[in-house]
Amino acid sequence: MTLSSTDSAADSSTEHTGPVIVWFRDDLRIADHPALQAALTLGQPIVAVYVLDEVSPDVRPLGGAARWWLHQSLRSLAESLDGLGARLTLRRGAAGPIIASIAQKTDACAVLWNRRYGLAERTVDAAIKSDLRDGGVDARSFAGSLLFEPWTIQTGQGGSYSVFTPFWRACTAGPPPRAPHPAPATVPGWAGALASDDLDSWGLEPSSPDWAGGLRAAWLPGEASAHALLETFLTESLPRYGSERDQPAQNATSRLSPHLRWGEISPYQVWSATQQAQRGLTGTALASATRFLTEIGWREFAYHVLFNAPELATKNLRPAFDAFPWPPLDRAALAAWQQGRTGFPLVDAGMRELWRTGSMHNRVRMVTASFLIKNMLVDWREGEQWFWDTLVDADAASNPFGWQWVAGSGADAAPYFRIFNPDLQAAKFDPHQEYIRANVPEYGTEAYPAPLVDLGETRRAALAAYDAVKAQTAS
Repeated sequence: MTLSSTDSAADSSTEHTGPVIVWFRDDLRIADHPALQAALTLGQPIVAVYVLDEVSPDVRPLGGAARWWLHQSLRSLAESLDGLGARLTLRRGAAGPIIASIAQKTDACAVLWNRRYGLAERTVDAAIKSDLRDGGVDARSFAGSLLFEPWTIQTGQGGSYSVFTPFWRACTAGPPPRAPHPAPATVPGWAGALASDDLDSWGLEPSSPDWAGGLRAAWLPGEASAHALLETFLTESLPRYGSERDQPAQNATSRLSPHLRWGEISPYQVWSATQQAQRGLTGTALASATRFLTEIGWREFAYHVLFNAPELATKNLRPAFDAFPWPPLDRAALAAWQQGRTGFPLVDAGMRELWRTGSMHNRVRMVTASFLIKNMLVDWREGEQWFWDTLVDADAASNPFGWQWVAGSGADAAPYFRIFNPDLQAAKFDPHQEYIRANVPEYGTEAYPAPLVDLGETRRAALAAYDAVKAQTAS
């Protein structure tokens, strides 16, 4: 894959005089969109395209909650583009032939996009770029989704980082992230006829049954909503983020993760706005802002790990964990965890919040994951798949990265012997049971289920299994 954002099309005798295609992907916004920004400088009409590609080799189909969010986000993007003078063309299928067909139909002079970092997506993009250039079409990709491109942050030996602290130190030691681009005043659309799918025909929203009522109540997808959330967070919650971010009942987090996942807001915009807000802070409030920027760094780290370990969702990053003796899967117990019926209030509160809203507080994500892996002895991949299907912010990097971190099999992972006790975590981070009672109304009554497992016994069993893995790999 060609990595430069300034590379030009291959020499060709073919001269294309048509519009510029801007291929939207995980960047469903108008402002700070480098590919759109570059397209506008070419002085040609714009064809805005989104391709729902779930059929190209190894591309992972979206989960249910993510599909719901995508529907709303595409509708919002289409409205924004329409207000600026352009249409959003929707197509479904393999991206390669679809982009080639649109380029041929419109006699496009260029096709521009912002980069993706999974191997399957990079493979698709590289083939499209090569084919377009062979046909004399300017094809370029840009950095729009990460502050630091994976190939620019390397160890002194030229490899990738496996520990966050030196990784983030290397990121912040270099040039700062660029300033975000402003939104264009107009986007001159191509006047030609171009067929587009009807968004409703894609069936992204659930219908029979319609389980998305809680998602609609909790979220408003779209670029405008993302910026409103950021503004509210910076003015109201940022000063106490450091002290309250681990308390799920407190409104102390940004709630930007799904907006970042879908690119409705860019990390450059979040970084720049936070740094501006930071200038007026001192003491613990300033420390909170620094902590929040570090959390943006963890998102970067997850994508850098994915770039170098493309099988992150299915393969242990640490091969020693391949020998872990997972017992046969108890489907009934797994269902109890998924439905929030484990008998452990913080776990159940998190799982029910997830099912209702498509999201879960980060502290509780760690607790629920630890419980599944280390108290129930269920392979982390089962949990990762469930989160993939139920999270509105499920992405190819952060979701498996987080699960492997908890399991102890991933990059800079929690030690295998770190097992979150859900009762102690509840006492520490939800001492007044506000979060638990908001999500588990029958807690404390006879209707609440008995504990699914014994925490002490299962902790000892997990540690014995991990010790067996250590002994096997050491021999």
